[in-house]
Amino acid sequence: MSSLLDAIVARKREEVARAREVTPLESLKRLCAELPRPRNFFRAVVDAHHHEETRIIAEIKRKSPSAGIIRADFDPVALAKAYHHAGAAAISCLTDEHDFGGKLEYIHLIREAVPLPVLRKDFIVDEYQVWEAMAAGADAVLLIAEVLSESKIIDLQILAIELGLTTLVEVHSMENLLKVKNHIGFPHPGYSLLGINNRDLSSMTTSITHTFRLAELVENRDVLVSESGITSREDLKRLREHGVNIALVGEYLMKQPDPGRALARLLGENE
Repeated sequence: MSSLLDAIVARKREEVARAREVTPLESLKRLCAELPRPRNFFRAVVDAHHHEETRIIAEIKRKSPSAGIIRADFDPVALAKAYHHAGAAAISCLTDEHDFGGKLEYIHLIREAVPLPVLRKDFIVDEYQVWEAMAAGADAVLLIAEVLSESKIIDLQILAIELGLTTLVEVHSMENLLKVKNHIGFPHPGYSLLGINNRDLSSMTTSITHTFRLAELVENRDVLVSESGITSREDLKRLREHGVNIALVGEYLMKQPDPGRALARLLGENE
């Protein structure tokens, strides 16, 4: 793990400890018991009957460690509405505040504003954060193989599925892909996706050819999501040629003057 990831994981454990003091886990569980079942994130992005189309998970984030401030005029609700209007299949929302300028509260605001399912994108290291995501209105959670052991990923998958949440299990290295690929669809299919992060978390460089290489090792590409470094319709076409029909697009859209219009162009819609 890179020094950046080491630092983030250490900070996350401290954040979870503080959050548990403010809101004990049992209080979160009681709150979650009163909530409606989450929207089906998996079904929103996996469609076996339309392989000629790419489903986009459109991301909302204010900044990143590699790019700094990405969008000064940051309005998560307006962005979510623009993405929905442009044809996004789902929304990814950064909730890490320190490095990405996110807030957990954004998920509820987004979910109230649009009918699309919402992914909590954060560095999940503890079951508390899964319950926290559910309580905030998330429909899916990100599990990063680079920061979690194999057994921890399995435990968090089981909990997420019990709560009706989809998991997006993200890998960058081939080693981690081999570690987790047999657990996608565990304990039963329909609630887990496999993400390939095209961004090297050590160097912060991106290339979608990384997805092409790792996709060769994945038997069921219906659940495969290519993440980061996607900037054009040609990129989406090349992904489809490799059997990848779901893409998570964030920084490219957030840097555009009109992110909604940029998404519509990416999907080939008329402006």
